Amino acid sequence: MLKRVFVAPDPGRVRLRFAARAVLGIGLAVVVCGLAGLSLVGTVTGGLAALLALFTVTDATVRGQAVTTALLPAVGLPVLAAAAELHGHPVARDLTFLAVIGAGVYARRWGPRGHSLGVFAFMTFFVAQFLHATTAQLPELYAAVVLSLLAASAVRFGVWCYESRQPPAPVPAPAAGAGLARVTTRQAVQATAGAGFALVVGQLVSGQRWYWAVGATWWIFVNTASRGETLVRGFRRVLGTVIGIGLGLLIAVPVHGAALPTAVLLSACVFGIFYTAAVSYTWMMLWVTLLAELLYGLLGVLNPGLLALRLAETGVGALGAALAVLLLLPVTTHTTTDAWIQRALRCVHTCTAEAAARLAGAVDADPARRVAELEQLLGRVRLSVAPLVHPLNPMLSRKRRARRVLALLDDCAHEIRGLATVAADPEASHDARLAAACWRVEAAVEALTGGDRAHVTVTTESPTTEPALAHLHGLERALAELATPLRNKAVSAI
Repeated sequence: MLKRVFVAPDPGRVRLRFAARAVLGIGLAVVVCGLAGLSLVGTVTGGLAALLALFTVTDATVRGQAVTTALLPAVGLPVLAAAAELHGHPVARDLTFLAVIGAGVYARRWGPRGHSLGVFAFMTFFVAQFLHATTAQLPELYAAVVLSLLAASAVRFGVWCYESRQPPAPVPAPAAGAGLARVTTRQAVQATAGAGFALVVGQLVSGQRWYWAVGATWWIFVNTASRGETLVRGFRRVLGTVIGIGLGLLIAVPVHGAALPTAVLLSACVFGIFYTAAVSYTWMMLWVTLLAELLYGLLGVLNPGLLALRLAETGVGALGAALAVLLLLPVTTHTTTDAWIQRALRCVHTCTAEAAARLAGAVDADPARRVAELEQLLGRVRLSVAPLVHPLNPMLSRKRRARRVLALLDDCAHEIRGLATVAADPEASHDARLAAACWRVEAAVEALTGGDRAHVTVTTESPTTEPALAHLHGLERALAELATPLRNKAVSAI
């Protein structure tokens, strides 16, 4: 797990910049709230709003990201008002919370913007429970949200805007069909039911911290598209929480809310959340748990008993999510895996074409951008295949086949990265054999994605020391070997 986090490819250092900018943006938001004279509760609210704006907004263009960010208060402030107004009316509060959850998951059918607004709406209601917000605090909380979003936007779109040169994180496209045939609709029903279970059982465990269970259920459903993905994500959430609680006992409890060390540790947690999110949900949850513990330390309520309660509530939330996806309108793993693999393979071809065009002298060709997109797609493939390669999966033949597919896709990515590096060299020249090799790559991808996997062949040319051709030949071999595990709908049966 350590190797996966610290050795994982980071083309263009996107994850590093993503994390560093988050620390800067959230830090600025907290400073602005402090200078505005807001209380600790207001400042915490502002910091969390900035974190969400920087973490969840993933539109394809900078303009789209700006529009989505501008819409966040339109969704969040009314939800915040409802949560505060209903604070003393538990039944109405709970029903409203479940309605927000259902609507938030259903909104994913409208792509990245719907996803971002749904997450922000849920988290606004959640934060109101976390801070026990009341109507008397609403003006200050409104100011905190608006000021923090402005501060985060100043960093994201002004001081440190790099998205115009990078592709957005891929978001699962809504499945075809209508009604319950659509994945987002099924997930909305599942998430609402799972959260309802977590809400009821969580209140039996603790009348004060029940919302932790609901939050666990919600976040387990985020960025999953099948039953298997959700179950694995629930396991990883619990594991990350356990490790985070262990760290909290060693770090957060002794610090006990001391301002300077807490600020430093919170910055480290923010960096960890953003840096590890794309490669390890377990590690991300470790940092999220430690961040929550530090915030409770600032609020003066952190103790070992509270950490044990958090673990219990997280378990309740994971159980609610598991029951929902197993018993209610399940979406099986094989319905999503093959589609993501095919998207990754098509991106391999696009990367190859961009690199070849760059080597041929096309100045507008940008293979580096496509390589970053391929890495993100492969991350989505790993997420989809995760249930099949999990150590607890008893189906050994499927596990071996899935691991073989992942290994070969990683080989493809390795060769693509090398090819893009060669193409970026201004001294690299175009070799006439590149066109033929690129054509063979295109034919291999078409065979793999079109179902004619028995006719994928590998080059018989002699080995070459020319870098671009060597990478293309390695890519051809990896694609040819992929035909075996992908043949006869094997991935759908993995």
